[in-house]
Amino acid sequence: MDVFVLNRQKDLKLSTRRVKALVSAILQKEGVECEEISIYFVSEKRISELHREFFDDPTPTDCITFPIDSETLGEIFVCPKAALDYCKKRGGDPLTETALYIVHGILHLLGYDDLDPKKRRAMRKKEKKCMAHLKDLMISL
Repeated sequence: MDVFVLNRQKDLKLSTRRVKALVSAILQKEGVECEEISIYFVSEKRISELHREFFDDPTPTDCITFPIDSETLGEIFVCPKAALDYCKKRGGDPLTETALYIVHGILHLLGYDDLDPKKRRAMRKKEKKCMAHLKDLMISL
């Protein structure tokens, strides 16, 4: 499996090697086999443009996913600036928060949804399990 990582932001220093390890660990845990997945780290301006273009909402967001198919699982656009802003207000580590955004995006590509309360609870539960799995494996950004 190829994990493509493109970093087009300068807000948070990220390791491509660690991102690939994180993505691979989560897909393996979920039993997903695919040829490729792409992770793009983008600026707040770029995530806002994508949010406006595809969801008619010009506000910044943490991540946006675009499913493709079973071979090319999809694309995840992550905004590390959102993690920095979140952690500045609520505490926490921006790298861990960014890892959560990646996990969240992967779960969206796997069919999880967070629009209604019941589905959101299921997704949050799965996110916690995935983050605990990464911690057990000592995989972090």
